[in-house]
Amino acid sequence: MTAPELDSLRLLVLVEELGSIGQAAAALGITPSSASKRLSTVERRLGLVLMDRTRRGSALTPDGRVIAGWAHRVLAELDGLLDGAEALRTRREAELRVAASMTLAEHLVPGWIGELKRANSGLHLGLEVTNSDQVAELAREGEVDIGFVESPGATAGLMSRKVAVDHLVVVVSDAHPWARVSRPLTPAELAITPLVTREQGSGTRRTVDAALRKAGVRAVKPLLVLGSASAVRNAVIAGAGPAVISAWDVADHALVPVAVEGVDFVRVLRAVWPAGRRLGGPAAELLALAVRRSS
Repeated sequence: MTAPELDSLRLLVLVEELGSIGQAAAALGITPSSASKRLSTVERRLGLVLMDRTRRGSALTPDGRVIAGWAHRVLAELDGLLDGAEALRTRREAELRVAASMTLAEHLVPGWIGELKRANSGLHLGLEVTNSDQVAELAREGEVDIGFVESPGATAGLMSRKVAVDHLVVVVSDAHPWARVSRPLTPAELAITPLVTREQGSGTRRTVDAALRKAGVRAVKPLLVLGSASAVRNAVIAGAGPAVISAWDVADHALVPVAVEGVDFVRVLRAVWPAGRRLGGPAAELLALAVRRSS
């Protein structure tokens, strides 16, 4: 037995509801002849006589009325499935899961999110703040729709797009000896000095290490490892030691920038999402907004 097509089941239900093939055909926008052929096909597939055809017209047989009742329930279940799928799709489109590294989360992402929310008042948005390596992992595993990282270079398994540029600076407290040095430090002087640093996996730590390697010296030796930019900044202010932090974190704080000869602590900030996946909906809107705001 071959299952009848859904359009044919709809026709059968309409015949029962409207009382004739002609009215059912008109409701579906087809000819009575075409409707009659469809019903004949259903009868052959089910092996049942559904229509009592006479010169005075056609009507459902008792078997036809039973099948029409079952068809009505099948179509109602299908409508429920489609309505449910639409509700899930609409809810999914109204949700945006974002992850951002510390610097981006403190200085850029809130402004982007605020603008997106003003344009999409019904948007439900979640933001997870962690270091760049963890953001990349969340994006790679599909745990977030889009991530923002400050890692130097490409990230495996991810598509990316530049959204901003950040400059890092060496800073000390005003009581530190470097605050009174008039000449730039050499890369070697910085490399042999234990620094207050972020943890492994942070974009700041990786940028500093990469810049020093490019200058021909080894990576810095940590004096104190802390889990956020604000913690690093506060430790420097308290006199714990020098650090390399974002220029955004220097403003309005008791910190003294110190130049380093021949070392450029610049990093590209990127949006990331899984390789092979095309961004759509709110994630694409957020990316476009971030690119536009930073241009």
